[in-house]
Amino acid sequence: MLALRPNCENCDCDLPPESADARICTFECTFCASCVEGELKGQCPNCGGNFERRPIRPAEKLGKYPASTERVLKKR
Repeated sequence: MLALRPNCENCDCDLPPESADARICTFECTFCASCVEGELKGQCPNCGGNFERRPIRPAEKLGKYPASTERVLKKR
């Protein structure tokens, strides 16, 4: 199950579970659309893979399957 990390690993902006702005790679590295389309140029700096829009977990499922609260930030 996806962790739904709460922030962009690059700029640390908030990416709540319902955010359509979140992008993930195959290892679930999480970034905002602005960073992915801008300085990252569509390539994950951690694994070299591409990004896809992170799915939105239905609100009624968040109670049983909550999003992660652990923030990941990698200074580059």
